Amino acid sequence: FRAVKQATLQLRRGETLGIVGESGSGKTTLGMALLALQPIASGEIWLGGQRIDNANRTALRAMRRRMQVVLQDPFASLSPRMTVGQIVGEGLALHQPELGPDQREAKVLAMLDEVGLSAARGIHGVLQRYPHEFSGGQRQRIAIARAVVLAPEILVLDEPTSALDVSVQQQVLALLAELQQRHGLSYIFISHDLSVIRAMAHRVMVMQNGDVVEEGETLALFNAPQQAYTRELLAAAHLAH
Repeated sequence: FRAVKQATLQLRRGETLGIVGESGSGKTTLGMALLALQPIASGEIWLGGQRIDNANRTALRAMRRRMQVVLQDPFASLSPRMTVGQIVGEGLALHQPELGPDQREAKVLAMLDEVGLSAARGIHGVLQRYPHEFSGGQRQRIAIARAVVLAPEILVLDEPTSALDVSVQQQVLALLAELQQRHGLSYIFISHDLSVIRAMAHRVMVMQNGDVVEEGETLALFNAPQQAYTRELLAAAHLAH
């Protein structure tokens, strides 16, 4: 079984590439492979001028800061035994060990503020609380803060709003758009929700059974899909013109 058969893609700085397709189409496998979290059988993955698919552990660890991931379920992806301060600060402790505890806390507080969780110090503040004390949307903001605090270049967003209700979805998408503008982030946005991809992506790749069946600028692809499968997806989502 080959989850992804042929996928060639480029991601520019500050761009969002949407990857769409039904469950089992290979979207998540591709995303994890690009992060070097999934071994690949053949092919090459480059980040900037460096090849990462064959990098050794030390080199890969240095590159990890440049590529981060936000997963679908913020409850499953946040450790229930760690406070929010520990969760958001964990990557900083690993990747920027030169920071003292006060500097690290200042960065964590600033990041939590940036994602809309005004962080108050003290025992009742956000830093000392645990994930279960927050709503789904707030937990996803914590997961986003954990990723963005490292100042990465690329975020892989794997269905980041599918576990949230519609009004909260809109807020989280607006936050992601804002963070992209402010920090020049590049996004790989994996979703089966075409309306989300239409709102967020500059370009779209359509996957079916591990193959990339179509790729193009978002508006062009939505307005004039070339492949029957893409037309089916759009018709099912009532987004075809």
